[in-house]
Amino acid sequence: MAIQILPPGTGDDKLLLDTFPTALLSSVEAIHAAKRRPNGKSATNNATNGKPTNGAVKAAIAPIVAPDAPADHVNPHWGRFSKGTWLNTIGCALIILLCPVLVIVAEISLSHFSGSLPACLYALLTTSPVTFTQLYAPRPSAPVTAAYFAWIAFQVLLYAFLPAKQCYGQRTPAGHQLPYHVNGLAAWGVSHAAAAGAVWMGWLDPAIIAKNWSALVVAFNIYGYVLPAIAYVKAHVAPTHDDDRKFSGSWVYDYYMGIELNPRIGRWFDFKLFHNGRPGIVAWTLIDLSFTAYQYQLHGRISNSIIVVDIIHAFYVVDFFINEDWYLRTIDICHDHYGFYLAWGSMVWLPTMYTLQTQYLALHPHSLPTLHAAILLFIGLSGYTVFRSVNHQKDLARRTRGACSIWGKPAEFITARYTTADGASHETILLCSGWWGVVRHANYCGDLALSYAACAAAGWTGEGFVLLPWSYAVFMTILLIQRCVRDEERCKGKYGATWDVYCGKVPWRLVPGVF
Repeated sequence: MAIQILPPGTGDDKLLLDTFPTALLSSVEAIHAAKRRPNGKSATNNATNGKPTNGAVKAAIAPIVAPDAPADHVNPHWGRFSKGTWLNTIGCALIILLCPVLVIVAEISLSHFSGSLPACLYALLTTSPVTFTQLYAPRPSAPVTAAYFAWIAFQVLLYAFLPAKQCYGQRTPAGHQLPYHVNGLAAWGVSHAAAAGAVWMGWLDPAIIAKNWSALVVAFNIYGYVLPAIAYVKAHVAPTHDDDRKFSGSWVYDYYMGIELNPRIGRWFDFKLFHNGRPGIVAWTLIDLSFTAYQYQLHGRISNSIIVVDIIHAFYVVDFFINEDWYLRTIDICHDHYGFYLAWGSMVWLPTMYTLQTQYLALHPHSLPTLHAAILLFIGLSGYTVFRSVNHQKDLARRTRGACSIWGKPAEFITARYTTADGASHETILLCSGWWGVVRHANYCGDLALSYAACAAAGWTGEGFVLLPWSYAVFMTILLIQRCVRDEERCKGKYGATWDVYCGKVPWRLVPGVF
């Protein structure tokens, strides 16, 4: 069943965009006419003529014009603000300075305070910062730092030379539609096979990552600061697409939020896809396995709780790589400029904070009752199943333009049109049946189930509740709620009254009756 909402004065040109209202929907700013460039393709008046494809689905997306955009922000529903206020600058500076402190405090809590975050914070408050740092702060190691940069170089080689599927992202605000090398699953497989082979041959201690974790945290942060600095300088002296840049007048704000949307070296090396989807995520499961081996070396056993965490994390990571072309249509690739926010997050926050459960369990193992372990594994895998089912419904509706059945009934959707910067009118559908008829951001529900199941396996012991392993679930809850709000601001700007109709039909964002 389709509700047709077609504003008057629109043409007949049609374009199937993302068929559901989530972070994958993007509104883009009004721009100057796009120029053709060697690293991408410029927009044309015919939105569907001669466009490349991702599999069987055409990836043709053109920028739209958002009405009533303030002068200091070309389009508030796309990208970041063009001008940073003094308050934004101060906020960005504090985040840049404090984020590493959070990661280091977590590491110190594990290494020196038996995983007790309150005990670590108490010591921090009752000891001078200099003394606390001298006593507990992780120390850099030249060999470990060199090994980490060798790991990054290894991933660059895999990214560049492994067989890859060529996929295309959504069109940028300046009209560029960029090709991507998608070979993450192969890179993950080769990396793990190489590690397993080295362990089997006796060349590598399986717990080597865990045993050098403190020095690795330092190495992560070194690269986490250097990488956005490289992106900042590149944006000024050698931008990939100068018409997709944004400047604020504040170097702090630009360093944090990023200037370029899709910085690249050459045609294929994409800063975002590589750093967001290679070193950190490929290492995620290797880190988990290393801490699992470390638990065995320390305690002579492997607990069922760490096995539950390993399985849940592995499902999440492997699914990411199996569906890597889907990532090209997410908010990270399509919306966020490349600065400290993305660079430090993917290179430092992900490998340190997403693996806290196995870090804790390696040092403080506990076995769950078999029934409890089975329930948590079931919840985690059910979350994965929901996540995959939600995205399958979206893909099915997109492929069939809504002419499909969902949960045994004809798909219900709202048809809307919008106008692009070249004046052409396009059509899209907002799916409002199946999972998307329950809440407007159903894909986030599966993410949260995965997160809470893994954290519960580590953070709920026979002796009570442990705060530190729950940090990941707390972070994911805050992140996804914030994304719900941010996504909907852009959707409102893009679809206008049509979005209001959709919200009336699907009134809840994330949890029916609550939010």
